[in-house]
Formats: sequence, C-alpha cells, structure tokens
Amino acid sequence: MAVTGLLLIAFLLMHMFGNFKMFLGEEAFNHYAGWLKGETPDGGILYPILPAGAFIWVFRAVLVLAVILHIYSAVTLWLRAKAATPSTYKARKALAQTYSARTMRWGGVILAGLLIFHLAQFTVHSALTAGSFAGTYADSPYKMFVGEFQQWWMVAIYAIWMLTVTMHVRHGFWSAFATLGANTSPKAFRVLNACAWAIAILLYIGFIFAPVAVLVGWIH
Repeated sequence: MAVTGLLLIAFLLMHMFGNFKMFLGEEAFNHYAGWLKGETPDGGILYPILPAGAFIWVFRAVLVLAVILHIYSAVTLWLRAKAATPSTYKARKALAQTYSARTMRWGGVILAGLLIFHLAQFTVHSALTAGSFAGTYADSPYKMFVGEFQQWWMVAIYAIWMLTVTMHVRHGFWSAFATLGANTSPKAFRVLNACAWAIAILLYIGFIFAPVAVLVGWIH
C-alpha cells in the first residue's frame, strides 16, 4: 500500500506540472497532450524506445495496476484491523488523532467515485458538461479544459474533490514513509509530517490554480 500510494502521489505531481502548461497557451498545451499520446511529429514521449503512442498505454496500465493494488491493500488491511479490533464497547479506543487519518477509508471511496467521473470527463469524453469533444471543443484539449472550468459549479466540485485528494495524500504520504521505516525518531516524525503537509498544500494549490484562472478569465 505504501509503494503504490507513493507511485500515485508521483503521478499527481506530474499531472499538476502538465496542467500548468495551460498558462503557455493553446498550442503549447495541445502539443503537450499530443506528445503524451504519441501524436506529435517527433513520435511523442520515449519514441523511438517505444513505438509512437505506446507510452500512454503502458503508463495507463501501470496506473490502473497501482490503483487496483492500492485498493486491494486497503481492503485487506481493513479486514485485518476489523478482525483484530475488540468487539466490546469498553475495549475500543480510537488511536488516529487527525481528521485525515480517521477518514482515510471513506475518503478513498469518495476519491474512487470522483476519479471515475474525472476520467469519464477528460479521458473518455463521455461526461463532458459544456459540450461534446468532437463538436464544441474541436479536438482541442485546451478548449475542453477551458470549456469545462468556465462553469463555476464545476470548479467548486473540483475544489472539493482536490481537498479530499490532498487530505488523503497528507496522511498517506506520512504513513507510507513510516511503513517503509523512515519514522525513526521524534525529529524524523516532524520532518515527515512537514513534508506531508507541504506536498498536500502544493498539490491543492497546483491543481486548483488553472481551473480558477479559467473561471476568472486569466486563461481563455
């Protein structure tokens, strides 16, 4: 669970970096989107090591596998914890001290549901709320991004979703490194906790910045 969680956090950081290309204009963002899919004249990312367009499918397969293993690990650990938890009321005691820690399981379920919608919206293009991909957006990822986030309620939903994501990341980042043996002293605890907060805040600001910029007209 720790390894897959850190892999998914690394993906979020890369995804956030890609979203910032929206500030470089339509041509730059569309080129970036096409480069990931191997649709650019240079053959795209990792060409010619991989055939043009192959990287994105390998990348998606790795991410899907990571998500499946992460969920499997979460369910397995939950069942083990449930089996080990005393059933009497007096014997129960909550050990988690933060809201993020106490809501990790339900937060994960919410994340999974919203992730499916997000993929249906921006990857499959079956849940677009401002027009069809082939029509209104004219096959332009930039226009699709702008069209979706010109709606205030979509930005609000995205902001709430990212809050859930970063709460999950804040506790997950600390827990992952603690599981891997990095929490060896009070100082290490403080460093890990500070890093977890820094990553969570960076991700929230980084992911919400471009949608808000679209909403207020900085990106159009």
